[in-house]
Amino acid sequence: MGLAFARLALATLLLVGASACDRTPDDSDRPETSREFPRAYRPAPQGGSAAVSSEEVRDDRNEAVTVMDLANIEPGMTVADIGAGDGYYTVRLAERVGPGGRVLAQDIDRDALARLGRRVEDERLDNVSIKLGAPDDPNLPPNSFDRIFLVDMYHEVEEPYAFLWRLRPALAEGGQVIVVDVGGADKHGISPELLFCEFQQVGFRLVEFVRKPELAGYYARFEAVGPRPEPGDIQPCKGQGTNGEASS
Repeated sequence: MGLAFARLALATLLLVGASACDRTPDDSDRPETSREFPRAYRPAPQGGSAAVSSEEVRDDRNEAVTVMDLANIEPGMTVADIGAGDGYYTVRLAERVGPGGRVLAQDIDRDALARLGRRVEDERLDNVSIKLGAPDDPNLPPNSFDRIFLVDMYHEVEEPYAFLWRLRPALAEGGQVIVVDVGGADKHGISPELLFCEFQQVGFRLVEFVRKPELAGYYARFEAVGPRPEPGDIQPCKGQGTNGEASS
């Protein structure tokens, strides 16, 4: 981490927009369940691709093993895979936590969950459950998870404050949130600075941040600290987004 880590952490402090003008009175384009939270800064991506490599390519670069090692995934843990898709991480987490552990695979795409359900049955993954989520609410049971994974999906969350606020109670004591994403001028993702700021505003502390070639991006780990803020006390972040350019 070192100096680069410190600079990234410092940059998050510059992203908080405390002005009341950051809260738009006309929220008719937002879900009613999110309107008590501030509107998030989500610039349109410029260039790059959101495509995820095939499972074979990801295994060739040792992606899942690298992430699970960084996250200290051990047998017996209870883990949530949010935005599970076709289950690349779900099946590998299920193997790592073993029969004494549990994996909850969640997505907002019913078709993806149907495909994943068939895969779970075909591979006889008895320690995996499947759940439908909402765009601004992962719908997780409280005090349940040692780790919550957000892999290649956080940049798609349009209501991050509502989403993280509702996710936070699902962490068990000592639980942590794992984010794997990309950021930069030529990538479709979210900048680390904006990621740090949004998590900080909902009461999370950055524990670890690393970039590795195995990930084709970055890894960030967060833990909850202090009381969860009231929705109206959350200040929106602004400044650095997916395209790496400053907002006005």
